[in-house]
Amino acid sequence: MTEPMDISMATSTSGATKVKKSYELVTATIRAPRFSYAHLEVFTNSAAAVELDALQVRSYCTSALKQFLGATGVGIPLDILKVEGKDCWLRMPRDDLGAFSAAITAWQGTYQDGVHSSLRIRGCSDWLGALVGRDGEDKLWTD
Repeated sequence: MTEPMDISMATSTSGATKVKKSYELVTATIRAPRFSYAHLEVFTNSAAAVELDALQVRSYCTSALKQFLGATGVGIPLDILKVEGKDCWLRMPRDDLGAFSAAITAWQGTYQDGVHSSLRIRGCSDWLGALVGRDGEDKLWTD
């Protein structure tokens, strides 16, 4: 017994009949990602342009975490993904994002040679793609 052809998927070109088949190979849903991401910006009270480096970012974050959470805060693993100008992007375990953001927000900053430097959180997300490309977002509705 022969099986009837699926007419909705059949196409005909110059008399020849072709059948197109598609298969879904893999479907995955990530409900709770392992990592979260933060976009930080350094700001100072001086008019001079600030250039961050990875060592400064690590030092500032360690200081903020130690002041806010003590030894527990210092134990939070941070990965510095990128440092560019006055901005930096970090990755941390998802469960530690709340404690990290609270520590950075509460941190008073540092004073060096009469210049006060502190960190500001520009954004936090469980997805890195949500933080990338947000330059100029704060100037959208202002001149």
